[in-house]
Amino acid sequence: MATTKRTATLEEVLAAIEAARDKVMADEVKSLTKLGIPKAMAYQMIASRFHQKIGGHEEAEPDPFESTTGSSWEEIT
Repeated sequence: MATTKRTATLEEVLAAIEAARDKVMADEVKSLTKLGIPKAMAYQMIASRFHQKIGGHEEAEPDPFESTTGSSWEEIT
């Protein structure tokens, strides 16, 4: 009896990662709202940690390590 391994496509892997991230984000927002933090603020806090855009706005302070402008270390420090 021969068994064959099925390999996942790139799209399937990305979809699984996105689904897992969304689940973790939703769980964290739920936990923060249980602590009394307003839902909008909780979404903003979690989105900034996961580098997500909320309502079409990018995070308030860009991460200098993810800069796409080609800045050097001298410019960052």
